[in-house]
Amino acid sequence: MNPKEFGGDSPWPTIFDAVGFGVILVDADARVLLWNGWLTRHCGVNAQSALGQSLAAVFGDGVSPSFLAGLRNALHYKLPVVLSNVLHLCPLPLYAQTPTSATALRMPHAITMTPMVVSPWGACCLIQVTDSSRAVSREKVLQRHSERLNREVMTDSLTRAFSRGFFDQFYQQEFALAQRQGTRLSLIMIDVDYFKNYNDAYGHPAGDQALIAVVKALTATLLRATDKLARYGGEEFVVILPDCAQYKALAIAEQLRVAVSALKWPHRQSGISDQLTISLGVSTLESCQTCSAAMLLGAADLALYAAKSQGRNCVHYRSPKDAPAPV
Repeated sequence: MNPKEFGGDSPWPTIFDAVGFGVILVDADARVLLWNGWLTRHCGVNAQSALGQSLAAVFGDGVSPSFLAGLRNALHYKLPVVLSNVLHLCPLPLYAQTPTSATALRMPHAITMTPMVVSPWGACCLIQVTDSSRAVSREKVLQRHSERLNREVMTDSLTRAFSRGFFDQFYQQEFALAQRQGTRLSLIMIDVDYFKNYNDAYGHPAGDQALIAVVKALTATLLRATDKLARYGGEEFVVILPDCAQYKALAIAEQLRVAVSALKWPHRQSGISDQLTISLGVSTLESCQTCSAAMLLGAADLALYAAKSQGRNCVHYRSPKDAPAPV
């Protein structure tokens, strides 16, 4: 502040220096008439150095183009301007503490420009600068919380495979994309053989660990980032294979079956083996084939039923044409 501008006995310099936000008053030529202590603390420029200077000269190259454009508009059109911290990231070189190096991080802030007429200078613009650090911190916390909740919704809490909700949404998207682009889409339905017997023999905590191990083996076998494994329900899982032909899907299904067998996870009550095994059903939407998403999923489920009916620990295929059309 420059007390002489407001009269030596004026209380305004003391008041402006005490407020918890930045106050700048500029004339029609964008030269500084008022500069409070908050700005000195957060940019290192005192009032004596700022008064009479243009803001571009005071801040140097640190002023963003959006700030300069907003100031020109406020002075020329006599309309208020708001630069939010969301749309305008740190338009001025302001810092939580006086910067000690060129690499110091800027303090998030929001700016309001209000055109006004102030005697004796005439047309002026009052610039208010507020610290947005807390708001930005809250936004980051909320964003992290939202991302965590989103991951929890998308991910099965036990196995860390994708959830049924994720599958329902992702499958519809991939099916629509395959039909629109005329590409293939394959599904693999998976069931852990005699898993109820496993829980009865070893207990549910052991069953949980077995499912976790199965998912790790399945996930490690899926090499493409586009291939997604989801827990469909209980001991059933489903794999979405975008742009995957029938023969490739069958080969991947066999690799998945072998990967689980290679765990050699004990299962005395299996009925077909002394270790955990899986049955798999495969179906493929061929290029430009006409069927619905429900029919493709139904065909994969029919194939899984066939695999379970014919001895388990094997892979079977059914065409979407084999599935009944939805009513």
